[in-house]
Amino acid sequence: MARTAESVGFDSIWVGDHYLYRGDGRPERGPWEAWTLLAALAAVTDRVRLGPLVACLNFHEPAVLAKLAATVNEIAGGRLVFGMGAGWNRTEFDAFGIPYDHRASRFVEAFDIVRRLVRGERVSARGRWYSVGDAVLLPPSAAPPTLMVGSTGERVLAATLPVVEVWNTWFDWYGNTPEGFAAKGSEIDAACERAGRDPATLARSACVFVQLDGGTSERTPEPVVVPLRGSDDEMAARLHAMAGAGADEVILVCDPITEASVVKLGNVLAILRD
Repeated sequence: MARTAESVGFDSIWVGDHYLYRGDGRPERGPWEAWTLLAALAAVTDRVRLGPLVACLNFHEPAVLAKLAATVNEIAGGRLVFGMGAGWNRTEFDAFGIPYDHRASRFVEAFDIVRRLVRGERVSARGRWYSVGDAVLLPPSAAPPTLMVGSTGERVLAATLPVVEVWNTWFDWYGNTPEGFAAKGSEIDAACERAGRDPATLARSACVFVQLDGGTSERTPEPVVVPLRGSDDEMAARLHAMAGAGADEVILVCDPITEASVVKLGNVLAILRD
């Protein structure tokens, strides 16, 4: 699927950093571990950017996570987009013995360590949740990964917007429509200004939920939004409208996620390129 996505013209491939879903009225399920899978994808692709959508910083000790990310970035030749968030799915925290409390506070401490390490700094820090002593990533990276935050939380944005290159949001936050994304843009502008950043310097990435033939209710989002559907031309028009609404990038969350879906959406990409 990754090779097909690259061949039909996609710019990036993303994997979820989750361990387990249950208790939502759907079958118990979970994806493969994100960083192991990203390393494999890095080895079999040449052009596409790769990233976790998004990595939960609270799943790992921050210096260990920085080491994982730097290694994947090296395998990928600098193509890693290091998306980061604080996590939200309590089921997987509890099932895997990961503390769920104080997620924002833990994130802020972890983010400071991670972003400094992957940028080549030698880091010592002693916080309430995490401590490192003269940590450094060796061998040094030829180029650091792109840093992205996937959150709308006030404290997470305050910690990350001064330094990340990209901000990402899931489709339910803006209703999965260009109109909704445009209307919500002022909230991110305001967060940038509070963080002392020019909003125009932040790249904006939006997930878009797409449902194709063969899609099922298994991926129906909550709260329910209207999926992107229709002919190739209609889908291309709606995706083009996302750019007009302020999105620099759209990430397609597909139902179903199959190689046939990738090929189908490659036709939509061809229309957009024309």
